[in-house]
Amino acid sequence: MLFRRMMCAALAGASLLMVGDGSAVAHRAATQSVLTQIERGQWLLKERLGTERKVCFTNPNSFIQIAHGPAPCEQFVVSQDTHQATVVYTCTGRGKGRTTVTVETPRLVRIETQGVLDGAPFEQEYEGRRAPGSCG
Repeated sequence: MLFRRMMCAALAGASLLMVGDGSAVAHRAATQSVLTQIERGQWLLKERLGTERKVCFTNPNSFIQIAHGPAPCEQFVVSQDTHQATVVYTCTGRGKGRTTVTVETPRLVRIETQGVLDGAPFEQEYEGRRAPGSCG
């Protein structure tokens, strides 16, 4: 009887883990669909205060984790619709962030991001426009 209870508990826990992993994967895939509207290539990001920087948009992390760059981070979609996604992410040992990407057109996006990077807070707003040329 004790063995049966232990097996039932173990199976219930395993099924919860599978459901949890499945939903996280679904959330990541859904964000990908919003960001697939964006043209790949060279982009010019203009900060609200006037500073500009170039970014090569090759994958969704290029705009989701602007402050944390290519660091390996765990992401979770908080909300989304057909033109906007809000993602929270945690980069172990480096900090965390929350980014909202609004796709106006495939060549124009608005990005709002805030969080903590290496112990210091950040908050940035960008207008991103597709720049001529390819990455390189």
